[in-house]
Amino acid sequence: MIPYDKGEIAHSDGDVLIHAIIDAILGAKAMGDIGTMFPDTAEETKDADSVTLLKEVISRAEARIINIDSTITLEQPKLRPHIDAIRKSLASSLGIPESAVSVKAKTAEGLGPIGEGLAIKAEAAVLID
Repeated sequence: MIPYDKGEIAHSDGDVLIHAIIDAILGAKAMGDIGTMFPDTAEETKDADSVTLLKEVISRAEARIINIDSTITLEQPKLRPHIDAIRKSLASSLGIPESAVSVKAKTAEGLGPIGEGLAIKAEAAVLID
């Protein structure tokens, strides 16, 4: 958890990076998206841990992650001091080498809802086997 005075409004724990990775896996396997697999009306996924959802998706997709490339866009908090810990945590959770996990952070340069600090966005591409 990265300390900050704002948080996400979400059905699960709202981890936007892991949700982007889930969508990338589901997209690679043409299995829909996170909202289709885990609807925000499902009581069993209310406040769910995103890592648990990610592992469920990997199992259902019968996928083996080879590498992840991801980008998180937000104004605050600054992620640079946390990138190594995020990479290490993802790699550990997935049982893949840390060298196979890329996490980049950028800002929206003050533009739009992200630039105004009202939103966060994550994008991910995965290579799976």
